[in-house]
Amino acid sequence: MAVTIVEADRAVIGGVDTHLDVHVAAALDPVGGVLGVESFATSRSGYAALLEWLASFGTIAKVGVEGTGAYGAGLCRFLVDAGIEVVEVDRPNRQVRRQKGKSDPADAVEAARGVLSGRSTGTPKSRDGKVEAIRVLLVAKRSARQGRLRAIHQMIPALRRSMVSRQTTQHRGSGPPTTCRSPASSLRS
Repeated sequence: MAVTIVEADRAVIGGVDTHLDVHVAAALDPVGGVLGVESFATSRSGYAALLEWLASFGTIAKVGVEGTGAYGAGLCRFLVDAGIEVVEVDRPNRQVRRQKGKSDPADAVEAARGVLSGRSTGTPKSRDGKVEAIRVLLVAKRSARQGRLRAIHQMIPALRRSMVSRQTTQHRGSGPPTTCRSPASSLRS
């Protein structure tokens, strides 16, 4: 008589290869067997469908997400809010990918296997709190500085052209007009 052991509730390890329009997810059992691979839209409804799909295989132990700071940021936040442990997975080795060929399903399976084996242990950044607020302020400051410089660099040649047309021929060639410098210098504060 053969005895079959069936786990009532098995642990599932997920892996996700993230992209702009679609995320490819893979589900593995505790010994690394592939339970399934599926694609999902990069929207809240797509994230919910991905979570429901992973849960259909059993209890979700961990999910490895590639690119938690870029295309996977929204999915990462969604999974953390749902109480799922998320592990940041590094992008696969480019040389190995080139030899084997690029495949989103294979990358998703590799992300899950990285979590299962313990190779991938990174904690994704939460992207909230004081540090994120400081980062946003620094980005805004840098952008404002760059915009100001672009405006000045556009304005100075226009002022020079208008001032040159007013100059007499004896002043031409003696450098930029001093009257052009005074309006532009008031912008440096």
